Amino acid sequence: MEYMVFPSQKPPVCNNMAAPGRHIGHYMQRNGRRILFNIEQLWGIRSFGWSPAVRQQATGIVKESTESILIPRKKTWSKNTVLEALASTVSRDPTAYPYQFQDDPYLSPRTSAEFKLFSLSQESGRSAAKYFINNNPKFFTKDFAEPHIPCLMPDTVSLHLEEVSEEALKERINLRKVSTAVDLFDQLLQAGTSVSMDTTHDLLDLICFYCDRDPVQEGDPQMADEEEGAEEAKRRKGRVRRASDFVKFSWKENNNAERIFNLLPERDAQCYSALIRGMVKHGAYMKAFNMYTDMLNNRLTADVHTFNALISAAPDVREKYNERWDLLTELLTQMNQQKVRPNLLTFNSILKSLRRCGYLAKTQALHTLNEMKALGIAPSLASYDHILAAFFKTAASGPSNSDVLQEVMTELEGSSFTCQDPNDVLFFSSAMRICLDSKDLELGYRVHSLVEVGENWRLLGDSYQQSIYYGRFFNLLCMMEQIDVVLKWYRRIIPSLYYPNPQGMRDLLQALDTDSRLDLLPTIWKDIKTLGHDNKSELVEELLGLMAREKSSPEVQESFAVCAMDVKSVIDGRPNQEWSASSLSHVTTLLLWANKTQQAWKMLQLFKAKNRVPSEELLNSFLSVCYSSGNSQKAVELVQLSAAFCLPTTSGLAQQTLAKFNLTEEQRAILSELEAAAEPSD
Repeated sequence: MEYMVFPSQKPPVCNNMAAPGRHIGHYMQRNGRRILFNIEQLWGIRSFGWSPAVRQQATGIVKESTESILIPRKKTWSKNTVLEALASTVSRDPTAYPYQFQDDPYLSPRTSAEFKLFSLSQESGRSAAKYFINNNPKFFTKDFAEPHIPCLMPDTVSLHLEEVSEEALKERINLRKVSTAVDLFDQLLQAGTSVSMDTTHDLLDLICFYCDRDPVQEGDPQMADEEEGAEEAKRRKGRVRRASDFVKFSWKENNNAERIFNLLPERDAQCYSALIRGMVKHGAYMKAFNMYTDMLNNRLTADVHTFNALISAAPDVREKYNERWDLLTELLTQMNQQKVRPNLLTFNSILKSLRRCGYLAKTQALHTLNEMKALGIAPSLASYDHILAAFFKTAASGPSNSDVLQEVMTELEGSSFTCQDPNDVLFFSSAMRICLDSKDLELGYRVHSLVEVGENWRLLGDSYQQSIYYGRFFNLLCMMEQIDVVLKWYRRIIPSLYYPNPQGMRDLLQALDTDSRLDLLPTIWKDIKTLGHDNKSELVEELLGLMAREKSSPEVQESFAVCAMDVKSVIDGRPNQEWSASSLSHVTTLLLWANKTQQAWKMLQLFKAKNRVPSEELLNSFLSVCYSSGNSQKAVELVQLSAAFCLPTTSGLAQQTLAKFNLTEEQRAILSELEAAAEPSD
């Protein structure tokens, strides 16, 4: 290793070696300065010359970095975070069909009837495919999805354990095989094999939930109780429901649940709870209370779910309003004594039962709401729906529905909700009904703005509930709002969110009439055809009546005439749809006002073909048009047509024609004869 030698550090060597040593040291010292200078220049470019201020700042950074380094906490993202971020950048397209129909262009509904049909078709196909996959899992063994998607694979519906054991019983319970699970339980008892209490609880829960019947599988071609389902479907006509929703069973005396319960050597609170909840679910209300009394006699305490079921059944076991409230109070007292803390569903059950307590509902509903807040339980939308219903029945003796809803909206405004109660989906339609009944447009806007907060729109319910909500909202707009704003909402929600029924289109026609915007009627007629309401005679007749009520500008009358001919072609294309006298009169009048005399005359001939009688006003209008055009022959034929119908106006038409028109002798003779024949005899 070589060292740098400076003049002051001469080693003790020979004199002949001194000069070369000094040369080398001087050379290295000079080159060292040059290297240091170049390095400083280079760092000056990078670090702004290493000025004193910069050097001091760099020193402070080094000191801070050596003190502590704060590592941020790891951020966890859900699997759908990227999709949610992308979705937030796109707003709803009001011209697009609902998302569920966008996969297949053929299933793009244009009318409410098609929406129901296509929805049921999709659900039917999905159920049939699920049924086939679940019953033939051997054909669907390959899993191509990465990552694995469980819902795309066949469900385990076949039994693998055939021996008589508790594990086989658990398998049947998990697969919801009610009848086979009960049979296997009996076999275990006959073999002297004891069944654990947890498995017994699961078995009782299964039997009570499905009312001792095997559940209806999705896509199952055989549906039980079809007659009962058909009656329910008639009562809920128009509502898109699954077939399993229509199947309702009643609790039978001494069914398997009660039999197994009586066979148990020891019955704990969970066994009682399963039977009580099953009895309430399937309509055996008095039997449920008797079971609860037996439970108390055995010094057992119920859980909150049992009390919720009993509270919901209380109005069905008492006749008078005060007796129902007394029973509710007694149940709440017992909850307190047994130290069972109520939850949201407890208070919602109370509020729902109060709706059947008449005059007591209003006062006790407010007390119940205050008790909820005192316990720190936030009300759900179902809670407020029950409160609105309580005040709706007793509005005559207290604040109006609108005032109560105003207070509710003040508390809920700007909030985002999640579904916590099955009845949460009823709030918005009930609130909009109150807005419509009270004709409060501002309050209606407040309700709808709450729907648009976050994902509150999901709480509008199924398609049937959504159509009710938007139908009431659109009716309120047509009744109270200016037509330009109505049309703005019309384009915004139709047909992407709402398929208006004939009454909704009639409301729109009335709104156009109120604001004197009848020039838009031809455009609305196109929408009526698209929505499939062109077969509604009353709606079509009202449209024609508005167009034929008074004369408009020539441009508007021309568009009205084109619309009238389109209506004619639609009616003529339907053999089952009959022309009414007023519809024929309106179409003929519109053609006359648009100077389409030949087409109007053809329409006039339809009166006789359809056994309809033209009005006196229409015949006078036609005669005026004939006079303006100088068509004397058409005037004579008009009088002859009136005489063919034996109309009392025939004599007057003949006199006007004789007085105003230039007629031939033959025409005068015909008219004189018709005038004489039309005059009443003494």
